[in-house]
Amino acid sequence: MEFSIKSGNPEKLRTDCLVLGVFEGRKLTDTAKHIDTLADKAISQVLKSGDMEGKLGSTLVMHQVQNVTASRVLLVGLGKATEYTERHLRQAVRAAVKALPKGVQSVGFTLTEVAIKKSDIASKVAHLVETVVDATYVVNAVKEKKPEDHPLEKVTIQVEKTEQASAEQAVKDGQSIAKGVRLTKDLGNLPPNICTPTYLGEQAKKLAKDYGFKVEVLDKGQIEKLGMGSFLGVAQGSLEPPKLIVLQHNKGKKNQKPVALVGKGITFDTGGISLKPGSDMDEMKYDMCGAASVLGTFKAIGELDLPLNVVGIIPTCDNMPSGNALKPGDVLTSMSGQTIEVLNTDAEGRLILCDALTYAERFEPSAVVDIATLTGACVIALGHHPSGLFSNNDDLAKELLDAGEKSHDRAWRMPMWEEYQSQLDSNFADMANIGGRAGGSITAACFLSRFAKKFDWAHLDIAGTAWKSGKEKGGTGRPVALLTTFLMQRAKQAK
Repeated sequence: MEFSIKSGNPEKLRTDCLVLGVFEGRKLTDTAKHIDTLADKAISQVLKSGDMEGKLGSTLVMHQVQNVTASRVLLVGLGKATEYTERHLRQAVRAAVKALPKGVQSVGFTLTEVAIKKSDIASKVAHLVETVVDATYVVNAVKEKKPEDHPLEKVTIQVEKTEQASAEQAVKDGQSIAKGVRLTKDLGNLPPNICTPTYLGEQAKKLAKDYGFKVEVLDKGQIEKLGMGSFLGVAQGSLEPPKLIVLQHNKGKKNQKPVALVGKGITFDTGGISLKPGSDMDEMKYDMCGAASVLGTFKAIGELDLPLNVVGIIPTCDNMPSGNALKPGDVLTSMSGQTIEVLNTDAEGRLILCDALTYAERFEPSAVVDIATLTGACVIALGHHPSGLFSNNDDLAKELLDAGEKSHDRAWRMPMWEEYQSQLDSNFADMANIGGRAGGSITAACFLSRFAKKFDWAHLDIAGTAWKSGKEKGGTGRPVALLTTFLMQRAKQAK
């Protein structure tokens, strides 16, 4: 899809469809007023007829509007003018894309003209680009007849001449994040017999080739030599060989300590011997979305050529029941030397992440963020809107929360007080891998915190945000936008 920035007369824009905004109460944006005047009040007349009030997300298509070069004009509702935010802009853009008549291959947007508090043209344009790409996403279905790509090929964004340079850079930023989100969605949506640990390793190598990253894909023997007994305990029940993927984006100063991203890569989670219910188990192919988000973020920062040092660490395997599988009551020795009593084999994500967190120490990171579809308890606590955020450092937590707000990929900080740690007590090992039903997402984070004492660390539980169920079943690509925005802000600080 091609994006371009234009300034000048919107009525002269050669496009299949020109998108204009209407606020509640049938109030036109400035460009809509301009077009309405040229068209002999054609828009006002349609609105007076009651066909549209300006409710957020409502749409109306007009054909052959007088003195307008575009063959169609699409009116989209922006909601109440006094309440208009970037979130409403994103909703309006998505609604407009979904309402485009069949056959429309090019569209012109004028929606970034509306002033928004605490926003600028760069932010509005980047959000528009991300939303258009997301709204036109087609699932990479494994079908004999492949689904056709969305017909939209060309998007023009109308801005003031003084805004053109900022808007053009924002298009690049928005496209970079959108490409990362798309990769993450693609990987999550693939069936688990295709998207295996080996496949994820191949994708990491492809990214490294495309963007100049340093890459290592460690096999079972190399993982054993590292002493990752916890990770290997989860992997032992599957015929699929485990992999430890390590990517390095070294575009910062040589003495700059890297940010490490650690992604949970369970390519299919049956629960192991603590078998999950059969209903909706197919969705456990999404248990590698933490890993997918690390790969997607690396694609985004590769596109941006971000001047920062970043390490991606992905432990990846299946969690399967078999004669070799981990059993409740088994005790594992982690890479850190700490021992873990396994009380539930379905609490496996933390068992692979803890060894990856220990591995991260060798990079002497400035910060470590792990990303995992870790607990159903987080979905119960927060629903499907924010990701759960836990951290041992207030400044790091604030950075991530701010990046979530800026990117509209929000997180909510959860407590991780010392009082919760005792729930992980074990009579037979240094700790148990679960802490009971109460505060399940918190005790999971407390478990991980025991392996993150040597650096500033944050944990994002994306169990409620990584994919959607129902008719819209599919990966969301979250939290690539949050992570990329966080890294972009870090790169600015480093300058």
